[in-house]
Amino acid sequence: MKKVEELLSGIAVAECRGAGLKEVSGVESDSRQVKEGYLFVAVRGVTVDGHTFIPQAIARGARVIVCEEFPADLDDEVMYVRVDDSSVAFGLLASAWYGNPSRELTLVGVTGTNGKTTTATLLYEMFRSLGYKAGLLSTVCNYIDDVRVPATHTTPDPLHLHRLLRDMVDAGCQYAFMEVSSHSAAQHRIAGLDFDGAVFTNLTRDHIDYHKTIEAYLKAKKSFFDGLPEGSFALTNLDDKSGLVMLQNTRAKKHTYSLRTMADFRARIIESRIDGMTLEINGKPVEVMFVGKFNVYNLLAVYGATCLLGQNPDEVLRRMSLLVPVAGRFQTLHSSRGYTAIVDYAHTPDALNNVLSSIREVLGNRGQVITVVGAGGNRDKGKRPMMAREAVNLSDRVIFTSDNPRFENPNDILNDMLAGLDGEQRRKVLALPDRREAIRAATQFARPGDVILIAGKGHEDYQEIEGVKHHFDDKEEVEKLFAEEQA
Repeated sequence: MKKVEELLSGIAVAECRGAGLKEVSGVESDSRQVKEGYLFVAVRGVTVDGHTFIPQAIARGARVIVCEEFPADLDDEVMYVRVDDSSVAFGLLASAWYGNPSRELTLVGVTGTNGKTTTATLLYEMFRSLGYKAGLLSTVCNYIDDVRVPATHTTPDPLHLHRLLRDMVDAGCQYAFMEVSSHSAAQHRIAGLDFDGAVFTNLTRDHIDYHKTIEAYLKAKKSFFDGLPEGSFALTNLDDKSGLVMLQNTRAKKHTYSLRTMADFRARIIESRIDGMTLEINGKPVEVMFVGKFNVYNLLAVYGATCLLGQNPDEVLRRMSLLVPVAGRFQTLHSSRGYTAIVDYAHTPDALNNVLSSIREVLGNRGQVITVVGAGGNRDKGKRPMMAREAVNLSDRVIFTSDNPRFENPNDILNDMLAGLDGEQRRKVLALPDRREAIRAATQFARPGDVILIAGKGHEDYQEIEGVKHHFDDKEEVEKLFAEEQA
């Protein structure tokens, strides 16, 4: 049980009506999960408005209703609390319900189109290697120190999020690192979180189906930095055209990283190989098990954030040399036949360009690049021809296939991709809707020295078709084919 007065103490309450209640037994925004004595928050969602479920919540036992508009009929036994924004209130209430756990952690958020998962995960791995207990909230998986907790969203709903943070505190974690998606920022799912630092990776076209415009997408990312408290740090990629935009209105201490110009944290590539690179970071050399300029940015962000959190720079570089790539992010597998397969999450035009450019840079003219790629269904159709062009321009051979078609016909998605190509470009392309067959075809085309890129799904172990998730793991498929080659 929690006192209502305590829960509401951090919220800007516009007006209260109805019964005066002292305690509640739970907080919830889903009317189906409400139990006797609960506080129900009526949140205006993307597709449904929680205000329409107030009667159901009361019928299930809700005794306090937090809303933006009072219902026409008020129940005498219920306390009604009006706020300006119930989604913000929900985040604050969820934090208060779990005892404001983020205040007991050093919490760092990572936002951007590409690199969020890698940067957040490597920060988590870095601090654990430095001897600290740490937590991670990411697209791939959540971790409470070394305990794995499956992830369902990039940023969980407020109740789930604050419960995970409370579990981290109870497990003795001192640090927590999390991906902050544009959706969560726009929907105020990060309300109530006390951030000690924020990292911006980059911004390119993504999630236009939700935000509608690049400007709205940028604004959502920027709102995260705008809300940082004094005393926290804001670390941004100076080489991205939106990097300095993130710092315009923040109260946090401003820091930058770059591969091109003067910045607080600088890096350059000395040598690239298919299994790693030699880098120079702030004037000191370091060997890393990562490939590609995009990964140099991720590592530089990790280095900068770790130093800003008070760690010794030389020790950070030493630990960095031991870090390994994140699942589904430029994961390299070697065939006994002498070619290489790379599984990567690249699902935007920019990410695809980054990965293929990195492969080209390392490979030179010593082999062919064969790319297997698709596009998600019921999402931004505008990026499909853009991804098709990136794949064709930087590959010797391309196989278009299904990603997560969801409720779309896979052939329609492939046709949208093909529509972005001219006749000569199409001659490089084979369209195979069956992803398993597409991967098999790529391995059959490959010769010693070639590189196959399997893009789009990365860490995902499913394909979503007609609302049903079917088990499918790109890495598993490649490993099966490699086993067949050795049989």
